[in-house]
Amino acid sequence: MRPDPNDWTVVVTGGSSGLGAAVASRLTAVGACPVVLDRKPPAVGLAYELVDLADSKDTEEAVRRVADARGGLDAVVACAGIDVPGALGDVPTETWERIVAVNLFGTAAVVRAALPWLEAGGGRVVTVASTLGHNAVGDATAYCASKFGVVGFTRALTAELRDRVGVTLLTPGGMHTAFFDEREERYRPAADARLCQPADVAAAVVFALSQPPGCDIKELVVAAPSESSWP
Repeated sequence: MRPDPNDWTVVVTGGSSGLGAAVASRLTAVGACPVVLDRKPPAVGLAYELVDLADSKDTEEAVRRVADARGGLDAVVACAGIDVPGALGDVPTETWERIVAVNLFGTAAVVRAALPWLEAGGGRVVTVASTLGHNAVGDATAYCASKFGVVGFTRALTAELRDRVGVTLLTPGGMHTAFFDEREERYRPAADARLCQPADVAAAVVFALSQPPGCDIKELVVAAPSESSWP
């Protein structure tokens, strides 16, 4: 990464809400230029490409358009993530597969497309897993499958890109976002649950991107002290 954040162009998936929006805001605050990839426009003033991250081909093309327009890329932060909890037999096939497509295939697609520019400039990748990418629970087969996949993908990517591109696996716990809003009550955190603020997790992302040459943050876990799904 170039030392001055004012020189950074960073693709942020899922940057219209939740952690992705917090990351885009934090990057803007330090002078970087985040470009959001999402199905909905982000906050006013942010550059973006409208794309369905479940479509790998369209995602890759969007990344290339950003790189061409901006003269390259410095980093990718893959925040996009969805979930529809329920027993395996109760979640429709198309819903189950879309969760995996957005969370895992979308992550791989954006990184794959960005690689030529990241390798050319010694850029960085931050992928976003979940505590449920390490500890599985019931009624979350698609989400756990996708996030376990992100963990495996990122660790393999770290080995593959060693000394060429910095790779960080971020594992966040529960956060105060709209992620839980449309769920049945039984699938929501308890009213007194302690959750992280997405802005604080976003600060960890920028910390990983800001490391000097020769120093990579390989993995980060950011969770409330009382996070029930970690360790």
